[in-house]
Amino acid sequence: MVNVILIAVLVLGLIGLASAVILFVVSHKFAVHEDPRIAQVGAVLPQANCGGCGYPGCSGFAAACVKAANEGSLEGKLCPVGGQPVMEQVANILGLTVELGAPKVAVVRCNGTCENRPRQAQFDGAKSCRVQQMTGMGETGCGYGCLGCGDCVAKCQFDALRMNPETGLPEVDEEKCTACGACAKACPRGIIEIRLKGPKGRRVVVLCNNKDKGAIANKACKASCIGCGKCVKTCEKFEAITLENNLAYIDAEKCKMCRKCEEACPKGAIHGFNFPPKKEKPATAEQITPNDQTTKQSND
Repeated sequence: MVNVILIAVLVLGLIGLASAVILFVVSHKFAVHEDPRIAQVGAVLPQANCGGCGYPGCSGFAAACVKAANEGSLEGKLCPVGGQPVMEQVANILGLTVELGAPKVAVVRCNGTCENRPRQAQFDGAKSCRVQQMTGMGETGCGYGCLGCGDCVAKCQFDALRMNPETGLPEVDEEKCTACGACAKACPRGIIEIRLKGPKGRRVVVLCNNKDKGAIANKACKASCIGCGKCVKTCEKFEAITLENNLAYIDAEKCKMCRKCEEACPKGAIHGFNFPPKKEKPATAEQITPNDQTTKQSND
């Protein structure tokens, strides 16, 4: 009986030893050697794992940066949360230089407020933009505008978005926005765009995404783009505005921010952001009414 037990122990011991040797050989043969710079780059990243860089988390972005460094350039690589300071640290680790990228911000391209776009129905299902989009047009007559459920707000990790209860639209806090793009991905109608922030935060945007013909778009929303093309004509010199599928779009890189298109738009669909208030022009002689002239003479 004792011999049987000893034999069993020896057999198990030999099997364990053989397994250990096999695992040792296999682990060395198929070992994946990770570049130590990946961990170094990962250590300086904000670890927000927002996906705004286009990679699955900060570890994926770190690996992509190291791979790009092996090719000699970090072009196209940007951590939107950390911004330029973080990218400079990454470049120093990898022995490269990084060009200063133009700051960007999320822009809600819809002005379909409760006043401009009245509700025509009530959705009793889950309070989710994606659910409403899958089940129909939502609660208004516009099939392109904001659904107002706040999916974008829920996805923002930086508290840069909030729903305005008066307008029913999301509002972006430009100071907190990192342009990570999570809100844009969450919007089932694609009305949130990551655009150039512009010098001093100034930019001109068409706040509409409606691609219906003018009469239909106008019926759905008072502030919709009707595709009249007047804005395009005002910008023929710079060609910053294009008209496609009944919708005007302003190229942020070409726009000179003269705001003539904003004045030309008959529906008020074009908005300028962060510009100083316009100075009122002094009244000309033709604009002075007889009553004003009489008042002036009596004062004299």
